[in-house]
Amino acid sequence: MDLKSGYPWWAVSNGLIQAFPPLQQDLRCDVLVVGGGVTGALIADELSGHGHEVALIEQRDIGWGSTAASTALLQYEIDTHLLDLARQYGADAAELAYRACADAIPALGEVARGLKNVDFQRMDSLYLASRHRDVPVLMAEGAARRQAGLDARWLEPDDLQQRFGVDAGGALLTRQAARVDPYCLTYGLLKRVRRRGGHVHDRTVLHRLDATARGVTARTEAGATIRARHVVLAMGYANQRWIDQRVARNRSSYAFITDPIDAGVLGPLQRTMVWESARPYLYLRATGAGRLLVGGLDDAIDIPARRDRRVQGKAKQLMKQLQHWFPQLQPTPAFSWAGTFAETADGLPFFGPHAQWGPRVHLAMAYGGNGITYSMIGAGLLRARIERRRHPLQDLFGFDRLP
Repeated sequence: MDLKSGYPWWAVSNGLIQAFPPLQQDLRCDVLVVGGGVTGALIADELSGHGHEVALIEQRDIGWGSTAASTALLQYEIDTHLLDLARQYGADAAELAYRACADAIPALGEVARGLKNVDFQRMDSLYLASRHRDVPVLMAEGAARRQAGLDARWLEPDDLQQRFGVDAGGALLTRQAARVDPYCLTYGLLKRVRRRGGHVHDRTVLHRLDATARGVTARTEAGATIRARHVVLAMGYANQRWIDQRVARNRSSYAFITDPIDAGVLGPLQRTMVWESARPYLYLRATGAGRLLVGGLDDAIDIPARRDRRVQGKAKQLMKQLQHWFPQLQPTPAFSWAGTFAETADGLPFFGPHAQWGPRVHLAMAYGGNGITYSMIGAGLLRARIERRRHPLQDLFGFDRLP
């Protein structure tokens, strides 16, 4: 599956950091993780850090799928508003999901501690009311978040203009956000897994799974056999091929990154990511090197050739939207790209076993706009499942919530 178009910044900037050997012999492990993107890496790190013998295989080079195209805005906000989620699942469940996402931000910081070049940095998040009719919606959403114990401050138009130079009817400002280089984070995590004695193999394609009540046997296209107590399928959007039930739809998102911008020109954008209430929404955030990463204009295109042809036009549209909100900026685009992401009906992910495979095959589907945040939560959720402990989010983030 071709998951990206153009020149994703992380791969351009970092190159192929390290090659891991393809699997050429049989092995045994406690848990086999299939998928070497940031989701698989976070899960493998969580399990290996708590005493599980882990093996990970990836069909491409590590981090070369959707991770390389991720814009990596780490937020507690879910694409579905807290109020909308509460109407669907109840206030307690909705608040639990939002608080878990808020807790995942500092947890990601702890995971990234000691890893080189991952550019993890805490940031603020500014959620703009794109239209005047969105103002009461965002104000009510902010009140609900504050009642749930979450950080959400309402900014009036004058305050917005003074602090950010933005002309909007209002915005929610939160301090529970962060940025990261997802590509370097993935490599750093998997190097740590190997230092703990885990196995990491790229260019190794899963061909078949056979699950029983006692364990799972995985076979690769090259003929190697892996016997594991549990298997975690963390293949991103390719996971949908392994279950008959359709649980998400694939979409494309577009992005570009600028040349470095002087700190005096960036001003508060050095430490504040921005997104808006319109759907699809524009989003932007700075990197540690002072570049501005701008994305959005999501569409339903899921054909790589058609997505490829749209990259340059979408980048020009994104630049116009950026200058609508921040006319003081005159940045120079350096690279542009597009990437595939998946979207669930309720904006929530899926972590855990599916009835089609039984209890020892777990799927990690960190689908939605904050996939890395979901992956951090999912790593702990799956470890609890494997260790036969109940996790408070296993029902809400599991397949049982489906009709």
